[in-house]
Amino acid sequence: MENHSLQENKMGVMPVGKLMVNMALPMIISMLVQALYNVVDSVYVSQVSESAVTALSLAFPVQNLQIGFAVGIGVGVNSLLSKSLGEKNQEAANRTAGNGLVLMLAATALFMLFGFFGVRPYYEMQSTVTETVEGGIAYSRICSVFTLGIFIEVLGERLLQATGRTVHTMISQSVGAIINIILDPILIHGWFGMPVMGIAGAAVATVIGQWVAAAVAVYFNFKYNPEVQFHLRYTKLDKQTVGSILTVGIPSVVMNGIGSVMNFGMNQILQGFTETATGVFGIYFKLQSFFFMPLFGINNATISIIAYNYGARKPDRILRTLKFTCISCLSLMILGLAVFQFFPEALLMIFNPSPEFLDIGRSALRIISWSFPVAAICIAISASFQALGNGMYSTITSLCRQMLVLLPAAYLLSLTGQVNNVWFAFVVAEVASAAATAFFYLRIYRQKIKPMFQV
Repeated sequence: MENHSLQENKMGVMPVGKLMVNMALPMIISMLVQALYNVVDSVYVSQVSESAVTALSLAFPVQNLQIGFAVGIGVGVNSLLSKSLGEKNQEAANRTAGNGLVLMLAATALFMLFGFFGVRPYYEMQSTVTETVEGGIAYSRICSVFTLGIFIEVLGERLLQATGRTVHTMISQSVGAIINIILDPILIHGWFGMPVMGIAGAAVATVIGQWVAAAVAVYFNFKYNPEVQFHLRYTKLDKQTVGSILTVGIPSVVMNGIGSVMNFGMNQILQGFTETATGVFGIYFKLQSFFFMPLFGINNATISIIAYNYGARKPDRILRTLKFTCISCLSLMILGLAVFQFFPEALLMIFNPSPEFLDIGRSALRIISWSFPVAAICIAISASFQALGNGMYSTITSLCRQMLVLLPAAYLLSLTGQVNNVWFAFVVAEVASAAATAFFYLRIYRQKIKPMFQV
């Protein structure tokens, strides 16, 4: 087993184009399945009532924060583990996996506490509609109290991803998502004699899917991932290891936290117009995930490849990987722009919209999607920030995109009294983020990539 772990990893030798397809494609497929089950949730919930759709939209910041903590810690583990394997340091790789597990359990405890004590105040500060508040409380409490599944799932998948086993990652994510899709109508609407659970049924389906995916990911790691060995001694927290994980992971957590703050802030701005606008915003996020989730799949593969080759001191492969990533992401988001421009009504009709919902949603999809190509390049390049240990750069660009520019712009545009003007804030924010991304990339290139060519 030890000799196997010291063999050259494919991330250091396989042609970059083939490697990116090999690693990113399974993650893209699994991300698309994830996006599909998010939309399926909303489709079935929309058949309950428009208030149920709004409750699901208001729950999004909480869910996004849960996933953000899990993915943030996972990205930190992924980056350090890939770097350790690139350096042929097996002990450091094992310690990274063990310490990552402890960090995941600590984050799980925080969200369980929120599920018991924080859910009601969270909803009551956002809506006065009883159906919206009570439905949202039921949904978010279930997802928070039983959140362990998503944290173990993400850790297991990041360990597989860091060692290049992205097909196994795809399988574990897809199994969980498919189970969720199957259970949604059964639990929400009471198919096959099951009790009608409404929006709470969507939460139960989500949790079950996450726990099954976690079990599959754990099995795959023990069965097919010999490059990471598990032992109780590796769970003893090591200051340097935890510090390295959090250096990369905290910026990612903050970025997702910023997303939650952004969603919360946008919900408050849109509630000033109508609760329907809030529901539209939630549905937009479900629909855009069909393009952004694969984008993040490419991004995650890029982080692993660049981190490995940074540890192996191969700057040519870093630049080729980044070029391939930018072209792939831009192509994907140009497709997204075209779909949102030409087929907004078709996308919205699957959610049983009212005329007002359809009118607001049509404008939202068309206006916001103009930011997609710019976002593609920013997100592609930000992978290099995280992989090279400068996750703070990603945090700053994300702050520009989702809070420092977006929320003030949205608020100022809301003062026009036209809800459709608010959507232009996304375009403004993306342009600001692009300027920051370009500045930071030039800096990190001079500091970390260029010197490798001079050795």
